[in-house]
This record gives sequence, C-alpha cells and structure tokens, in this order.
Amino acid sequence: MAISGEVRDQLAARFAVLLPHLNERQRRLALATEARLLGHGGVRLVAQVAGVSETTVRKGVFELESGVDPLPEGRVRRTGGGRLRAEAVDPRLLPALMALVEPDERGDPESPLRWTTKSLRHLAAELTRQGHRVAAPTVGRLLKQNGFSLQGTAKVLEGDQHPDRDAQFRYINAQVKDHQAAGEPVISVDAKKKEQLGLLPMNGREWQPRGRPVQVEDHSFWAGPNVETVVPYGIYDMASNTGWVNVGVDHDTAAFAVASIRRWWQARGRLDYPEASRLLITADAGGSNSYRYRLWKAELAAFAAESGLTVTVCHFPPGTSKWNKIEHRLFSHITMNWRGRPLTSHQVVLNTIAATTTSTGLKVEAVLDPGSYPTGIAVSRDQLQALPITAHTQHRAWNYSIAPIGAAIAPPRADQRAAARTQTLAMLADPRLTGMSSDELDALRSRLAPAQQARAEQHRYVLRGGRRVATTGRSRALLSNSDEVLITVIYLRQLCPQKVLCDLLGINPVTIGQAIKATRQLLDEEKISITPTVIRYFTRADDLRAWMAGSDPAAHAPAHPTRHALTDPRLTGMSRDALDTLLEKLIVPYAAAIEQRRHRQRGGTRRPGTRGGVFRQKITDGDRILATILYQRRICTLDTLAELFDISRSTLWNAIKDVLPVLDSHHLAITPADHRYASAADLLASTDAPPEHPGPGKPAC
Repeated sequence: MAISGEVRDQLAARFAVLLPHLNERQRRLALATEARLLGHGGVRLVAQVAGVSETTVRKGVFELESGVDPLPEGRVRRTGGGRLRAEAVDPRLLPALMALVEPDERGDPESPLRWTTKSLRHLAAELTRQGHRVAAPTVGRLLKQNGFSLQGTAKVLEGDQHPDRDAQFRYINAQVKDHQAAGEPVISVDAKKKEQLGLLPMNGREWQPRGRPVQVEDHSFWAGPNVETVVPYGIYDMASNTGWVNVGVDHDTAAFAVASIRRWWQARGRLDYPEASRLLITADAGGSNSYRYRLWKAELAAFAAESGLTVTVCHFPPGTSKWNKIEHRLFSHITMNWRGRPLTSHQVVLNTIAATTTSTGLKVEAVLDPGSYPTGIAVSRDQLQALPITAHTQHRAWNYSIAPIGAAIAPPRADQRAAARTQTLAMLADPRLTGMSSDELDALRSRLAPAQQARAEQHRYVLRGGRRVATTGRSRALLSNSDEVLITVIYLRQLCPQKVLCDLLGINPVTIGQAIKATRQLLDEEKISITPTVIRYFTRADDLRAWMAGSDPAAHAPAHPTRHALTDPRLTGMSRDALDTLLEKLIVPYAAAIEQRRHRQRGGTRRPGTRGGVFRQKITDGDRILATILYQRRICTLDTLAELFDISRSTLWNAIKDVLPVLDSHHLAITPADHRYASAADLLASTDAPPEHPGPGKPAC
C-alpha cells in the first residue's frame, strides 16, 4: 500500500505531541496501534517516523494481538523482565571488586591498585582487564550497596599510649586549677606550621566576584622571586581567653620559643597579672619546646631570673599534642581565618592573625619578631646541672619548676651567648693559638673565601632543587666562613679536641664537625698544611681561657700534671727546651710518614673528614713521640708507660712502631737511662711535678 507524504506528516505530528508523555510500554503499544491501522507496511513506516526499531513496534503488535492482561498499576515491565544485573550475569564480579578495594582485609595483599587511587574509573578498568566487563557507574552502585562511600582520612590514631598518659593529664589539670585558683597566669604554648609568603595557593575558598579568582602560582613548592617564610609561635592565656602570636622570620628554635614567651610577658602578662609570682606553661613534648632540649630549660631559667617568676612547665605526653588548648582554641581559628587568602607579606600575616575572632570572644594580638635565632647552639651538661630546676615527683621528665635567681648569676640569654661567642672567636684568633699573625690568618681566610662561597651555594642549590630565590639578604648561619677557617686551624694545630671548641663557643658537635670537615677538604685541595703544636694541649675550656688570660698557675706547663712530669730532664735525658725543639723538628716528618703508610693501606687519597688522619683526642702526635723517647730510654716497662699515658698497651705499642722509623731516619741515638722504675708511682715521685696520676676514666692529655 502506498503511503502519501501527508500521512507521514500527520504521524510525525502526533508522535511529537504524544510520545514524550508515555512510558516505555505505553509508547510501544501506541506505535503498534498506529501500525495496525495502517495495514501492510505500517510497522516499517511507524518505526521510521518515530525513530525506533521495527522490532520494538512488532513486539507491541504481538502484545495487542495476544490479548495479554494489563500490568499492575505503576509497573512498566512484567516481573523478571529487563536485562539482568551485572553481578547476576557474572557471579565473580563482586568478589573481584572487594579484593581490589579491601586488599588488607579480605583480598589479595599484592593487589595492582594497592598503591594507586581507587577511583571508579581505575576500578572498572582493572576489573575489565581481569575479564569482568563493567562500567564505572556499575562499580559505584556495587560499592554503595556494600557499605562503601567516599571518605577522607581521620586523625584519630595516637600510637602506643604511654603508661603515664592519663596520670599526666590529671596532673596537668590539677596544676592548672591550682594556679588559676591562686590568680596565677596559665598559658598554653606551641609553634604553628611554618608558612611561606607570596602568591602561593592556600587551602579553602573565599567569596570573590564570579570568574575573578585570586591568581596565584601554580605550584606551592616553588617559592617565587620574593618569598620568605614565617614561624608563628602562639601563647594562649586560658583565664582571659586571649592569644598572643609572635611571628618570627628565622628558625623555630628553643631560644625563639622562650623569646616569644618573654615578649608576651613584657607586653601583656605583667599587665594582666601584676601580682603574679608563678607562671604555669603547658606545652607539647616535642618541637622547639621539647622537654629534652637543654637550651629550652636554660632560656627559661634566664626568663625566670628576669621576671622574678617561678616558672612551672608541664608537658603533654608524646602523641597527644591535639589536647593542648592552643591547638583548638587559637591555631584552628587562625587557619580558618586565612584559608583561601595568599599570605603576601608580613603585614598580611599580622593583620589576618589579629582579625581572628570566635563565638567565645577570643582576642588575638600578633607582633613581628625580626630577631635571628640560629640553630646549632648547645648547652653543656654542667651548665644544665647548674640551673635552679626542681623536678616534680610526678613524672620528673615532663614536670619541673625553675626558680628565679639573681640577675648577677642568671644564665645567659641567646643574645648574650652570641656576644660571648664573638669574644671567644676573637680570643681564638690570637697568634699564640693559630701559629700565624693576624695578616697571615686574614690572607688564609681570603684565599679560601671564594671556594667556601661556591661550595655553600652548590649545597644550597642541591637542597633547593633549583635556582636561588631572593630573601632578606641576612645571614642566619651560626658560624661565618672566616669563623670556620679559624676553628679548623685551631683543631688542626692539635690545641684541643672538638669538645673544648663546643664548650668554648656554645655550639653542638654536629655544627663544629661539619665546619671542620668542609674547611679541611678545602685546605687539602689548596695544598695548605697546618703544622701542629706540641707545647700545649687543652682538655678543658677553662684551662685554655686561663692560659690566654695569663692566670694559669702553670703557665708554661702542660695542662695535665702527668704530662709535665714525663718531660722531666731526668726521664728524657734532655732539657725541656731541647725536647720542645726536637718535637717541633719531628712532628711534621712523623705526620708525613703516617700519611704515606695510610695512603698505601687505603690504595688512594684520604677521604676528608673531621678526625680521620689528623690526630686522636686520646693522645697527640707529640705524646706519641715523647712516649717513644721514654720507651727507648727504658725508664719503665711498656705496661707502666701505657698506664702513665692512660691508654691501652696495644695503642702505645702501635704508636711506638710508627715513631721509631722517623727517629732512625733522623739518626737520633737515644741513650738508655741509668735507673729503671718499677711502677708509675715511683716514676712520678722522682720528678719535679706533683705526684698526680689519672684514675680510671680520667681524661689524659
């Protein structure tokens, strides 16, 4: 039957109006009704006009002609109709999916998605690779049905709980109540995360005109041309609900932490608590205010002496820093206040912190601290023991009080230590210690300065991973390049061990060791040798200071009485001046001979270090030569000689074997002594020195 174009247009018009309002079954039956009315060829025509499959129209015709019962109200398909679910077609699909999302609990620990993001796309792709054809929406449906949802990480794990954890919490609570009941100040302190300044991306969002976000750098790890870092250190007053933030521009050290507390007390604390006699500080167990840091306690002792307060410190147990009041009373609100806002300058940081408010009426003040707080400062054990620190009966390491003492005997502050360090460096530059004039020392410093600068820049380039960025231009190093040259010369002159340098300068051994190692390598590259001295060897910082001041009771004697006794002419067979001349003559060829032997043993050039190939702190090169002369004189047995030098027999014998070839090469004949002593006490009694003998563990030299 021929169908006119008019019929097609009428069908298209009716379908366009009717079909959008029908469900799947209704559309199929409506199309079938039109096809039956058209007769032969009606199925194909209706399918073409409606844009559906002929099978769909033909299925509707079959349903009408078979006379099936209508479906229940609300249903489109009969029960059991439609395509089966993916998990019904593939029973192994769900177990395979669970093995991917839970490899630690129920699945394969070597799952290919163990170390990648478990997104729906990744999961669907991996399941398809395993032979389970599935789409990402189906994976999402299966995960939801099995109790999964998109979640972030939750900070709830505290690690192994310390056995004194709960007891320490109760003790801190009791201390807080006691101080507050007496009207004494109680503060919570901590350092906030270091922040970079510049147009860098920040977490969070801020209201801005649509389509005009604040433009920032695309990578936060790239500092940019004019970027510095700031370290906010906070003090939260629990009673007055006020916060004080000291914004530093240098390192987060213990000196900076106490300086922040000192600035708070001078600006706010003494005004809010004019009658205060005690101060309670609650702090974390780590960071710049760690209970392990000697510098933290020394600086607090200086603060206590200045303020006249008895400072009590209670540390939270390790792993419980989130319980510190300052974390959720101050720092969390500061973080929310500057979210989505680039910290472009110091003033922006200060204003943003000061504008922080809460529903509880929190008031915050912020100040900028441009001071320098270098790392590497050390406090000796003796200095710590001299501090007026009283440990509490409850966990003595975490709870302690520092009493105020007179200003005259108060421990030095960080700025006072820096001034004392400058004076000490000037003392160490004395020609009597360096073995060279001031002009010669300055010439050596100038010669090494370019290489030092180049090496430092190369080291910083490696640490940065890129080009240098602009900073304030202020040097924050504890030791300058010229200072490193000076202490290296003192060390290579064998005047004292590194421990004495640490005590003199108040610097930790790591800083001293790294400076000596780097400078000594430059000296080797420039082929510059430093001749050791044999007249003095100081094992204590006080001895060196006394000798330089001329107040040493034995101004021309070695620091240890035993060493002075062993240089007695009756033992060595020569005057002390002749012995000094001989030692000066032999020490350089001896050092060269030792280096040649070690070069053969190594099979190559010595690797530079702080101690290797220089000298041992237990016995110097001069002592080795002196011991060999006494051994050649046969004044006592080898065991007695080892006892006198306070070293082992094997160490002494190895030293003698090294020195003997040097003596032979200079054709020095050592005449045996007339008398042989049976013991060390008898030998010392025969000399002109006090009969003092080092006991076990007593440092020789």
